[in-house]
Amino acid sequence: MYFCGISGEPPQDPVISAKSGHVYERRLILKYITDNGTEPLTGDKLEESDLLTIKANPKAAAPRPPTATSIPALLHTLQNEWDALVLETFALRQQYNNTRQELSYALYAQDAASRVIARLVRERDAAREALSNVQATLGVTSAPANGGDVDMAEEGGEAAPPEGVLPKEIVDEIDKTQQTLFAARKKRKVPAGYTSVAGVKTFTAKHTIPSLHSPSPAGINSIALSRLSPGQFVTGGNDKVVQLYDRGTDKVLATLKGHTKRVNQVAFREREGDPTLVLSAGADKIAKIWAHDEASAEYQPRATIRTHKSDLTGAVVHPTSTLFVLSSLDRTYSLHTLSDFVQVYHSAPSEDPFTAIDVHPDGALLALGTPTSKIQICDVRSGEVAAYITPPEATTGPFSINTLSFSENGYHLLAPDSLSSVAIWDLRKMKAAHSIALGESFKVSKVSYDWSAHYFGVAGNEGVRLYAHKTWEELVRFDDVADVTDIVFGEEGREIWATSGREVRIWGVPE
Repeated sequence: MYFCGISGEPPQDPVISAKSGHVYERRLILKYITDNGTEPLTGDKLEESDLLTIKANPKAAAPRPPTATSIPALLHTLQNEWDALVLETFALRQQYNNTRQELSYALYAQDAASRVIARLVRERDAAREALSNVQATLGVTSAPANGGDVDMAEEGGEAAPPEGVLPKEIVDEIDKTQQTLFAARKKRKVPAGYTSVAGVKTFTAKHTIPSLHSPSPAGINSIALSRLSPGQFVTGGNDKVVQLYDRGTDKVLATLKGHTKRVNQVAFREREGDPTLVLSAGADKIAKIWAHDEASAEYQPRATIRTHKSDLTGAVVHPTSTLFVLSSLDRTYSLHTLSDFVQVYHSAPSEDPFTAIDVHPDGALLALGTPTSKIQICDVRSGEVAAYITPPEATTGPFSINTLSFSENGYHLLAPDSLSSVAIWDLRKMKAAHSIALGESFKVSKVSYDWSAHYFGVAGNEGVRLYAHKTWEELVRFDDVADVTDIVFGEEGREIWATSGREVRIWGVPE
C-alpha cells in the first residue's frame, strides 16, 4: 500500500516522480506543478513529463476508512455534517441581520448629518447676507488676515467705487500701458524661429492627456498655458474644479476647489517678480484667485469675488498685468485689481447679457459678446460703448456670440457671424473683412488668433481648423476629435492645444 505525498490518502490514480520516487495523486500533483513548477516534498523542479503512472495488477481496491465500515457509523457521520451545516447557516443568518442593522444605522446617521449640514449652510448664507447688508449700510468692510482668502461682498463697501467711474490712477495706468504697447507694436517683428504658415500645414498629432477632471459631470470648458513654465497648463471643468497639470511629468500639480458650479473660464497672471496667479470664473457667480507660494510650492487661495448676480462668462487679465476683467450674464462687466483684489469699476447694466469677453492688446478696448448676435466694443477707461458690431442682415436668426479674439496687431477681431461661420472684423473700418463658412453642421465653440496674427484657429463640434490670415486659406484641419470646447496656441506657434471631453489634445510641428 502507498499513500499520496500531498493528501496522505491512498491515491485513486497514482503516479510516481521519476526524480524523487515519491508517490502522488495525479490530479493533485498536476495542479501543484501548474501553480508552482516544483515537487512539493523536495522543492526540485518538476514537470508533467517527469511523472510515471503506477499500474497495479491485479488492481487493489482502496481501503475504507475505519469510520465508514458500518451503516451506523455512516449515519453518525452524515448526522455530524448536517449539524455542522445547520449551525453554519444559523451563524450566517445572524451575521446577515447584524450587517443589515449596521447599514440601516449608517444610512440614518448619514441622512441626519446631511440635514444638519444643509441647515448650517442655510444659516451661514443667511448670516453672510445679513453681514453684507450691515456692511453696505455702515459703509465698512472687514479686513482679511494676511495671506487669507479675501471674500468680496456682493454689494460694495468702501472698496467699490461708484458705478461707472474708474479711478484716475487706474485710467492713467491704462493710458500709459496703451501708449507703450502701441509704440512697441509698430516696431515689433515676428521672432526668428516662429512657426510660419507653411509650418502650420505640417501640424500632426503629438500628445493626448486623458482622464482629466471628474467623470461625473465630465467635461473641460477652458484651458490656459503657462508662459513662464512651459508645459504647465490650467483647466476648468464641469466638476467645479480647477486643475494645474504638468505635461512634462504627466502629473496633476494642484487641484483647486471652491466653486459650487461649473468653471467657465481660467487664466494665468504671470509677471516677473510677482507670484503666479490662477484666476477662474464660474457659473456660481463668483471668481476665485489662487497665488503660488514659493515656500510650500503650492497654490493658496487669495480672493473670492462676489460682485456679480449671475453666471460669470469670462475672466481675462488686462495687459497692465495689474487688473483683470469679468463678464457676466447679469448684463455687466467689472474690473478688479490683482494686488488687493478690489473692484475698481462696475459697468452699468447693458441691454443684453454678456456671453464672452476679450481685451484689446493695447488694453484700451473691450469686446463683449451677447446672445443677440451683437458685439459691443467698449472703452475701458470711460466705460462707454465705442461701437456695435452686428453680422450682415443676410444671417438667418439671432445667435449667441460665445467667443471672441483680438489679433495681436490690434487691427482685427475674430468672432462668429453665425452658428456655423466666423468673420474677421476690421476695427479700422468697423466692417467684416472676410467671412468663412464652416458647413451647416459645424457649430463654433471657440476662436483664437496666434501671437503673430498670421493665422488663427476655429474649434467646434466637428474638430479644429486652422486658417491663414489675409489669404483665408485653410491650412490644416483635425477631424479626429469632436466637441472641442477651447483652443490655445503654444509657444512660438509650434503647437495648438484643444480640450474635448476630459482630454487635452496637442497638435504641432513634427519633431
